[in-house]
Amino acid sequence: MPAHVVLVHGSRLSSTQWAPQLPLLAPRVGVTLVDLPGHGLRVAERFTLVRCVEVVAQAVEALPPRQPVVVVGHSLGGYVAMAYAAKHADALAGLVLAGCSTTPTGLGAATYRGVARLTDRVGPARMTRFNDWVLRRLYPAELVEPVIAGGYFFAPTAAAWREVMTYCRPSMLAAVRCPVLLLNGQYDQFRVGARAFLRACPAARVEVLPKATHLANLDRPVAFADAVLRFVDSATGEDAGTIVDDE
Repeated sequence: MPAHVVLVHGSRLSSTQWAPQLPLLAPRVGVTLVDLPGHGLRVAERFTLVRCVEVVAQAVEALPPRQPVVVVGHSLGGYVAMAYAAKHADALAGLVLAGCSTTPTGLGAATYRGVARLTDRVGPARMTRFNDWVLRRLYPAELVEPVIAGGYFFAPTAAAWREVMTYCRPSMLAAVRCPVLLLNGQYDQFRVGARAFLRACPAARVEVLPKATHLANLDRPVAFADAVLRFVDSATGEDAGTIVDDE
């Protein structure tokens, strides 16, 4: 049975974050997109890590029995994916943690608390204009407009990162039995703690995408999708195929 990938988006975005990957992944593996509570189609739901795990569990359980499933989470979605895998150790064929190879404590945590407070003061309208301006300067329209169209979700930011900072640690991977890929951009500040994750889960492996930042799936969309497909191949024994890099 062909493998299936469940994609979990990062903070403030929605499942449209994965628009650049969909045409690359969908011909080769099954794909399910997840909106986290407080984001996208679940904007009315209150964000809690427990509820996030339930949402991912629902997506996985909706798939046919015995179908190999790989959960891919980016940033906030990566911590959610980690929390899901810690509670459902036998449910997955593989786990991809993108842009979340750091322990959310210390200076990094303080920075994100500051960003959340600043967002509240600036307000969603101005933050939306700022985000639009930044993304449109960094990426071509055909790549980023579908992502922008999904909107931004600022309200859950403080609660989401408070939950991550409180509960998410590399030790959560200790119970994970499936293969794990730590997938990060070369210039992503969230990859600085990868060694702690490898100590907690020695079977995990690291892949770094050259010239990519925290938004690696936008910086290197083809390379990101190719890394996922190669990992699916190795984790499931399926031949999902590879694609030409985007250099």
